[in-house]
Amino acid sequence: MYWTLSQLVNRRANLKRHHIRLKNQLHEQVCVAYPSYKQFFQDIGRPTALYFWEHYPSPRLLRGKTVEELAEELIPVSHNQFSTRKCQKILDAVKTDGDTTRDYQPERDEITRGLVRDVQHYVMQLEKVDKAIADFLPRFGCTLNTIPGVSDTTVAKLLSEIGDIRRFPNANKLAKFAGIAPVNFSSAGKGDDKPSKQGNRRLQGTIYFLAIQMIQLSSKGLPRNPAFYAYYQRQLARGKSKPQALILISRRLISITYGMLKNKTEYRMPEVQKIHD
Repeated sequence: MYWTLSQLVNRRANLKRHHIRLKNQLHEQVCVAYPSYKQFFQDIGRPTALYFWEHYPSPRLLRGKTVEELAEELIPVSHNQFSTRKCQKILDAVKTDGDTTRDYQPERDEITRGLVRDVQHYVMQLEKVDKAIADFLPRFGCTLNTIPGVSDTTVAKLLSEIGDIRRFPNANKLAKFAGIAPVNFSSAGKGDDKPSKQGNRRLQGTIYFLAIQMIQLSSKGLPRNPAFYAYYQRQLARGKSKPQALILISRRLISITYGMLKNKTEYRMPEVQKIHD
């Protein structure tokens, strides 16, 4: 069962690498034809953007197109997330960029269209493997996705590397396996706390990335996980560097992960302690 999950996780990672590579290639094509494209499409691979690149791979195909006509086309594609104002921004940016037509532009346009189709293919494949992971996870009876910010993908990555939690007698053994047991390189408890260079690097990376997510702030300035954010701030106040504090958070996450997998309990937000406590 764990082997099958690891294969799904590996397939997703491979698909993601190809997806990113293709988006980078698409960017190389689009930024020549539309130097200012990030003014109207922040993410080159969003559905509305892909539709636009497929139908208008270069500005020459926009000639004679009015704002109203472009809006009538793009707003339904975006499920009403796009606006007439954004369409005006596209046409204004095209005008400001000037003539970007190059030699053999029709062939260049076909390259862009082909890349769009490739990106769309990988998006669909990622959606399928994400669904397969989501459908497969209930077999494990795992509760890790009750931690705020922990997705099915992250749960799958953790389970595929940890395997059966019963093979670890305690959280310290799991931490050592992950290479997250902090190692102090000085005496009297002072100095640098660093992660071990040994252990499962994929598991270590997943936990460390999760630690970063735990202290992230929303656009409104609210922490995703108030307990971890408060702990992080306390460590900084005690003189720890940001990487050191994240290592300590990673170690706490290992203990939480171990307890939840061992006892099949749901996550409970700890009481938040203030920095001066």
